[in-house]
Amino acid sequence: MTSEDDRQRAARVFDALGPVYEKAFAHSETHHRSLEWLLGRLAPGSSVLDVGSGTGRPTAATLAGAGHDVLGVDVSPVMVDLAARQVPEAAFRCVDVRELPLEAGSLDAVCVYFSLLQMERAQQSEVIGGLARALRPGGSLALATVPLDVEGVDAVFMGQPVRVTSFAGPDLVDVVTAAGLTVLAEENVLFTPDHPEAVPEPQVFLHCGRE
Repeated sequence: MTSEDDRQRAARVFDALGPVYEKAFAHSETHHRSLEWLLGRLAPGSSVLDVGSGTGRPTAATLAGAGHDVLGVDVSPVMVDLAARQVPEAAFRCVDVRELPLEAGSLDAVCVYFSLLQMERAQQSEVIGGLARALRPGGSLALATVPLDVEGVDAVFMGQPVRVTSFAGPDLVDVVTAAGLTVLAEENVLFTPDHPEAVPEPQVFLHCGRE
């Protein structure tokens, strides 16, 4: 499968979900704690990249509302349009992060909340490595995913067909460490999205720094 294939698949899924996705995950206390951790590490007016920015809420809205310079990227045109309308104080682009030019040491922080799950493992590792290089020394990366040892598994997510690839928790830590980041904190939870077709899912939030 090519990156174009999984980009198009992901775009179809999240075009279909639209604002339903935001509602389903709005009550995630762990996500909000993660954003509070990040805010506590950022100097005023920091440059932040939100990978898989979705509807712009809560991530871009929280960070931009605190005065930071936020760029959100997403492969779903529907999500990007929603985000631009809901969070006008941030900037959004409809682009695959794998095609986004990132200058080394240009960012203060990166958020990657559940946005790599439809990429192959090698691509996930490559993306994390590129994002780590884009961080300034002392920069921060908040990463969340579903920690499962699966590759190319067909599943249904909130009524939409998806193909999921992920790492078990310890393997994900190894990927992050190999990218040159230090895991400063980790939180594992079981979360059920607010959606009639959702099921409980394990989630891991890694809070990382670049030395």
